[in-house]
Amino acid sequence: MRSAKKEPSAAALALLARRPYSVAEMRRALEKKFPGSEAARETVARLRAQGFLDDRKAAEQVASSLARHRHYGPHRIRRELKARLFDYRFIEPAIERAFEETNERASLEIQLDRKLCTLKLPLTRPKLASLCQTLLRRGFSSGDIIKAVHTRPQLRPVAETVEMADLETEKGE
Repeated sequence: MRSAKKEPSAAALALLARRPYSVAEMRRALEKKFPGSEAARETVARLRAQGFLDDRKAAEQVASSLARHRHYGPHRIRRELKARLFDYRFIEPAIERAFEETNERASLEIQLDRKLCTLKLPLTRPKLASLCQTLLRRGFSSGDIIKAVHTRPQLRPVAETVEMADLETEKGE
């Protein structure tokens, strides 16, 4: 274990064994563990050359995982990839690829079902606002959320009288 603490390449491989990293994220992690170390910079370059660090592949893996397992929408996945310092050129293609494999509407429906289990009916405007805000935070577009809410019979009476702009202003009050 001691050598892993001293050796940047061993530390990098240990990090990569847990999850995919972007090049910038790995560089940041190694510079934090080994400040001012030239070996850390060399390790990142070597891992890139060997194909262990590839922003395109890693971005696709992360986006696919977030879409399939966490049922995030495209806006949330975009925020997550940016937060993990992926190269901007690879973010949009990764999101498109993730939603080729996963149905965005099905993910929205899953999230809506989960939230409905926690809501006590009858639905009120504040509860509907909370529901919609939750789905917005999960990364779905407001238009898709309103369409999904309108398809649910138990939500329709309140949903028909409210537009998304009303819900966003109510939440802010």
